[in-house]
Amino acid sequence: MPKAALACALAAAAWLGIDHLSASTGVEGAAAGADDLAATIARLDAEVFDAFNRCADPAQLERHASYFDPAVEFYHDTGGVTWTREAMLANTRRYACGTFTRELVPGSLAVYPVRDFGAIAQGRHRFCQTGTGKCEGLADFTIVWQRQQDGQWRITRVLSYGHRANPGT
Repeated sequence: MPKAALACALAAAAWLGIDHLSASTGVEGAAAGADDLAATIARLDAEVFDAFNRCADPAQLERHASYFDPAVEFYHDTGGVTWTREAMLANTRRYACGTFTRELVPGSLAVYPVRDFGAIAQGRHRFCQTGTGKCEGLADFTIVWQRQQDGQWRITRVLSYGHRANPGT
């Protein structure tokens, strides 16, 4: 990372009142604590989509639902907007469960802290047909995670956009 970019990143970290930056930035703070934000969000991303990938099982769909705030806003460039968890789950049930799975594109996840709120996760994901395993779809995403008072994390906003054919297929 160039010195100017490193200086900007460190200044931003100081301004935001954080002692470390996301692992995706390549900048490590002086005291990276046990609860590293990037690792936490990466773990949560894996958990929420593990449940999504098995949502044909009603228990897994319920597990998937538990990660979302009841008033979650989900913006999908080709599917439109849903304004509640229940509406989002209805779409998931109807269009995704048993039809395709989601894979995070390795190395694409970037995590940004949001002071006194939580984090923003950005990345790319691909979608694979359940029957064939072919991963023909690719899209970008942004997920806003809010840390609750009890320490749990909830998704409050999702943007899934730039849906296109996966050039790797």
